[in-house]
Order: sequence, then C-alpha cells, then structure tokens
Amino acid sequence: MRTFLTIILVIFLIGSINAQKSSKIPLIGSEAPSFTTNSTQGKMEFPNDFGKSWKILFSHPQDFTPVCSSELLELADLQDEFAALDVKLAVISTDDVDQHKMWVAHLEEIDYKSRGTNEIKFPLFEDTDKTVSQQYGMLHQPVSTTKDIRGVFVIDPDNVIRAVNFYPMQVGRNMNEFVRLVEALQTTEKAQVLTPANWSKGDDVMVPYFPYTKSQLVANPELKDEYYNMGNRMWFKKIDE
Repeated sequence: MRTFLTIILVIFLIGSINAQKSSKIPLIGSEAPSFTTNSTQGKMEFPNDFGKSWKILFSHPQDFTPVCSSELLELADLQDEFAALDVKLAVISTDDVDQHKMWVAHLEEIDYKSRGTNEIKFPLFEDTDKTVSQQYGMLHQPVSTTKDIRGVFVIDPDNVIRAVNFYPMQVGRNMNEFVRLVEALQTTEKAQVLTPANWSKGDDVMVPYFPYTKSQLVANPELKDEYYNMGNRMWFKKIDE
C-alpha cells in the first residue's frame, strides 16, 4: 500500500512539474527562446533566421477559425508598415504546416473590408508537438492544453524580449497597437526618453530626469521652450512637427 501511494505521489509531482513548464512565460529582458520547426516558407530557425531585425511572434488558437482569420488579414494589411519599421512577423499555432498552407491560400482570396486581397508574406510555424507553445507559455491550461491562446512577443534585433501580451481566445487583437508599440520601443531606445499613456508617433515624449540645470538655462535660454511640466516629475519634451 505504501509503495502504491509513493508511485501516485511521484506521478502527481511529475504532472505538476510539467504543468509548470507548460505555463512558464519568458520575461521581458530575457533572451527569446530559439526553436526550429516547419513553416509555410520551409524549415526555419526562430529567431536567428530573422537576422538583426525586430521580430514579432504571434500565437493563435486554430487555423480557419473566424477571429484568427480576421487577425491574419489585418496583419497582412499592415505588412508594409511593419516592414518600414524593420519588423519581421511570424505566426504559430499547434496546427500542422499543411493546414497552414491551405489556410493561407484561402485567406489570400478574401477581399477583407473591401481593401482588396493581400499576399501573406510572413511565415506560419507548425507546433504539433506543442514544444514551442510550452517554451513561450502559450498554453494556458485552465483554458486549453492543446490550443494556444493569443500571445504576442516583441523581440528586438539582439533577440531580447521587449514586450509580452496575452489575449483570450474570444477577443481579437488590435494589430495597429503592435505598430504603435514598436514605434514606442524604437523611440524610447533611440532618444532615451519615455512615452506617456496613449502615446502615438509624433506626440510629445517624457524625459526621466529634470531637463536642464539653472546654469544650462542661463547659457541657453531657449531650453525652456523645448520642455514643459505637467506635474511632479512629469516633464515633457516637445517633438518638432
């Protein structure tokens, strides 16, 4: 009897460890987990095959489903905007690559929102054994153990994760938000500034410090025209139009 209980306990512990592994999410600032898998563009290694570009990895629950289809069509419509930001896109689910190819062919025939048809230029990765879904914490077991929720990982040119987002299966993502997010990340990195809530490209930014000293202002009185204050430690820098 004691041996039987020991076996049951070991099985329970192994199951608990596996469950923890499947729900572990790579954190912002960590290196993006790498993997090799089949895609609609052949076998690929992510993120290395995407070079020194920014990358966004999207997970979705299932091919040929309505919300997922709308998301890929919106992504296809934004491909030029992402390319202008040097962002490469990739999509993954637990479906196999043959189904991905059929789905892509179907989507490329749809005139979505009367915009015309679009070629889907980004790859769709297969993850039939759910290895990648576990690496990236895309399987949220209270919802499903076989289908990914809607995950988004923004990865910089050094393959460091810079942003992580998750959405439920029933709610489609706003793909324009990821254009805005990359613009914000690139702006803050280049200019060493902050972006306030609801910031869009071209809006004024914030600075994480007092913008000038008294001696600097005496030497250059025009400095006061470049910045303005909206409260304690809330200094904004004007963006030239």
